[in-house]
Amino acid sequence: MTFIDTADVYGDGRSEQLVGRFLAARGGAEANGLLVATKTGRRADPHVAAAYTYANFRAWTDRSRRNLGVDRLQLVQLHCPPTPVFSSDQVYADLDRLVEEGVVAAYGVSVETVAEALAAIAHPGVRTVQIILNVFRQKPVEQVLPAAAAAGVGIIARVPLASGLLSGQYDLDTPFPASDLRATNKNIGGVSGPGEVFAGLPYDVGVVAAREVAEVAAARGDGTTTAQLALRWVIDQPGVTTVIPGASKPAQAAANAAASDVAPLTDAERVALADIYDRHARSHVHHLW
Repeated sequence: MTFIDTADVYGDGRSEQLVGRFLAARGGAEANGLLVATKTGRRADPHVAAAYTYANFRAWTDRSRRNLGVDRLQLVQLHCPPTPVFSSDQVYADLDRLVEEGVVAAYGVSVETVAEALAAIAHPGVRTVQIILNVFRQKPVEQVLPAAAAAGVGIIARVPLASGLLSGQYDLDTPFPASDLRATNKNIGGVSGPGEVFAGLPYDVGVVAAREVAEVAAARGDGTTTAQLALRWVIDQPGVTTVIPGASKPAQAAANAAASDVAPLTDAERVALADIYDRHARSHVHHLW
């Protein structure tokens, strides 16, 4: 693992501070071949397009630099801003200014929709796009990945395990703590629910689809887990730079990292996963994001 994803609002800066301590104890990111990407914009209250100004960018990134203990941030991403931000030339000019000032090495965007991703890729200063991409959210493969590759823009695939559905560990009775977004978004899906949770699928639909993905993984007969197969699917997509699965335990992180050593998908496996998407997910998510 060489890529660390964080944000200024994760724990109100605590995530950045912990990453900073980790890096300081090891001589810094570059010395260890690591790239640390943080995100900015969600500190705005209210979270509106008008808040995306140079003054705020500078204040937010200065805070992140302090939290991380660095003079220059390696990569800063706009944190799923309001849609009008993606078409604002002034926003990109302000971000270019941060690069010129040396406080940011590069910038990118985190998006909710394919349209937002394509709008950002059209601007030459954008270096990365972070987007939901998984077996249950395949729409970015059609336009975003080819456009990013043509423009030399990196793709950071987030929510690759569909909020845990593709871990192969959940069933219809799996409980979630009341404070967990998954508890409050069960069986919402679609336009009524946030696309981040369960990839936008109603929970019961996702469980059934995940069981079929698990069958594809099991058919390999080599110990490949459902999660590893799902991660391998993302890794195999042309144009994907890195994938950022979440983990709550060291063993999960190690197992996720091992997906890079799993054999690439066969043509038959790719067809099977495409069929699962078409039968279970497409009607719920493809037209929305």
